[in-house]
Amino acid sequence: MHVVMFGDQHAESLGGAQVSMRLQRRFLEKVGHTVTMVAPAMHGTRARAAQADDAYVDLPSVPITADREYSMSWPGRRTDRWLDAAIAGRGPVDVVHVQADFWGAFIGYRFARRHALPVVHTMHNRLDVGIEATTPFPRLVLRVLNAWQRRALGRRPAPVEQGRDGWAYLRGLAAGASAVTAPSAHFARRLQQHGVVPGATPGAPPAVDVIWNGIDDDLLAEVTADAPAERAPGRPRFVWLGRMSPEKRLLPFLEALAASGVDAEVEIIGGGGQQRAAQRLVEKLRPRAIVTFAGRMPYARTLRRIAAADAVVQTSLGFETQGMTIFEAASLGTPSVVSDPDLAAELGAGLWPVGDGVHADPSTAALADALRVAASDISAGRPRVPDPTVRERFRQSSRTAAMIEVYERVTDAR
Repeated sequence: MHVVMFGDQHAESLGGAQVSMRLQRRFLEKVGHTVTMVAPAMHGTRARAAQADDAYVDLPSVPITADREYSMSWPGRRTDRWLDAAIAGRGPVDVVHVQADFWGAFIGYRFARRHALPVVHTMHNRLDVGIEATTPFPRLVLRVLNAWQRRALGRRPAPVEQGRDGWAYLRGLAAGASAVTAPSAHFARRLQQHGVVPGATPGAPPAVDVIWNGIDDDLLAEVTADAPAERAPGRPRFVWLGRMSPEKRLLPFLEALAASGVDAEVEIIGGGGQQRAAQRLVEKLRPRAIVTFAGRMPYARTLRRIAAADAVVQTSLGFETQGMTIFEAASLGTPSVVSDPDLAAELGAGLWPVGDGVHADPSTAALADALRVAASDISAGRPRVPDPTVRERFRQSSRTAAMIEVYERVTDAR
């Protein structure tokens, strides 16, 4: 089977969706399938390495961030012609897998429609929450996005509601899909509640397939084998990791950490626009805990830091569609402090919930209380224990097998 994946950003750039796409490609190739990955060409320091990989089709693009890490390709006839020429020598395509929300999605759907190919769309993002958290005029942005989508995709095989919010936008994309997948049950449930279901395959069930993003089987085994059999003595060790942007709520975490008064070691892994603000906040609040900003790390090293920690702290609310870090932690036997009740329910066990665990509580006091309870339990030698089945269910080999079933379903229907 030849699968062509489309992303908004190059798979070698930073981001959870990009990590997932690279892993999906590797495991599809391991079982004999061919994968072509289409995305805007990179312009940063790693662009040359990305260009050397024959699986990548790098679209003409322009950088859109100051560090040139991320870029954009304009969906239109010129890009269509360029892409068709680039794909022509790669053999027949069986299925298009869109893992994008913006220009990558438009380009992928246009390609599929020109070549009468089925589309599987993996929706990674809570578009409404993300845009509200990162843009000053979210309603205007969503109106523009919906109008852009209608212009870029034009006539669709299913009727499309002329809405203006984030759910209308996702419904517009799903109207051209043969199958929609989501990386968690709670996000799939929301997509279905808002009518974001496949729209192109006659007789297809109006459902969203739940397929978690996974972890590399080999790397999981390697990191697990290297992990110490017993906890090293010392203060409770917490890890916060991710993109330092408002929706991830790093600054509220640091405020709660100071308010909690816990005597702990806290490692902050990642980077982003709020890094300097976070460092200044620590200098101002002077928490009792020792806070270390470790910066960005290679993925394997990050997993080792998770395995060495007593707990991962997850602080975003309503934004994450899976919350990869807490599943990575559970796979490695590390419990988590979890702010989002949807993620807590998905994880099941091995966590300290923020608030009552049922209703989202964004308050500093609730997060501070959860940190105190976690630190106390860890110091007393009674940490929460993750569900051991998560490790098996999170392996990429099992996730790839589930996705192949979806590919076969839509290609058979074709």
